[in-house]
Amino acid sequence: MRVLLTGGAGFIGRHVLRALIARGHAVRVLDSLRPDVHGEGAAKSIEGAELMVADMRDAAAIDAALRGVDAVVHLAAKVGLGVAVGDMPDYASSNDAGTAELLAGMARADVGRLTLASSMVVYGEGLGRCPEHGEVRPAARVEAQLKAGQFEPPCPVCGKPLQSALVDERAPLDPRNAYATSKVAQEFYAANWARVTGGTVAALRYHNVYGPGMPRDTPYAGVAAIFTSALRNGQAPQVFEDGRQRRDFVHVRDVAAATVLACERHAAGVRAFNVGSGTPRSVGEMAAALSRALHGPPPVVTGHYRLGDVRHITADSSRLRGELGWRPQVDFADGMAELARL
Repeated sequence: MRVLLTGGAGFIGRHVLRALIARGHAVRVLDSLRPDVHGEGAAKSIEGAELMVADMRDAAAIDAALRGVDAVVHLAAKVGLGVAVGDMPDYASSNDAGTAELLAGMARADVGRLTLASSMVVYGEGLGRCPEHGEVRPAARVEAQLKAGQFEPPCPVCGKPLQSALVDERAPLDPRNAYATSKVAQEFYAANWARVTGGTVAALRYHNVYGPGMPRDTPYAGVAAIFTSALRNGQAPQVFEDGRQRRDFVHVRDVAAATVLACERHAAGVRAFNVGSGTPRSVGEMAAALSRALHGPPPVVTGHYRLGDVRHITADSSRLRGELGWRPQVDFADGMAELARL
């Protein structure tokens, strides 16, 4: 296929680009190369693909990028947490308006296949199990609880502690920060486009992605990159809360493989797919694994917190495995060791 890959110069995008090329697809990359993501002086060419440098909100550039294309993989987005109210306009403009412009351009160009990079943050706190009330949606954590070191979200009915549960794609959407809200909006815009045009959408809800090429020392660095950067500077990783918050850390090559499979194989309707390793780990465990791999100081659990962070969010990725035949290939320990060698 001839594929337009937006955000192809980014962390995940470069791995998706290599996977697409390896599978024999012809790729055109559209990327703004915004300095807050790529740094100053970002490369103006990409090996193996045509690179168009433009903003997703530029309709004329989108029309040009879509010429002769069979499918679109849409990764371009402002990422991060987005907890400050002042962040909202940039998330809404960059992610939501940019996606709307892309979808309008796809309708004009009669391009009917979309693979959309979404995120596990659309679930908020996901689901919990109460011993009395069963499966419930945890309430949003409030600052008074966090200040008191009460990090676990309680049952919204009885206030008892919850056990976290794997979240599948049927879970209600509950975005709790500006980035999460923009991702939900992208999914809904894509579904609107598909309903009107008859197009297909695979919305990939990436969990915590790590691996070679992670951004470092930028507002977009994930927790693995932040910990790695600290350790390379001889500093102990600073772990927020009590370090027991659980995530699903999935290697970027596995994410790229899932993205390419979705582009190739999802051919009907609108479908969401979780993309996670299936093995929940705590943030403290990741920090300790990186400290060992890099022979650095052990992590320091700070008790600090950020409003808008979720406590636990871990994926049930069985739909992706069953419907598209995907399996993660990179073991967590091997992935940590690889980071240490970079």
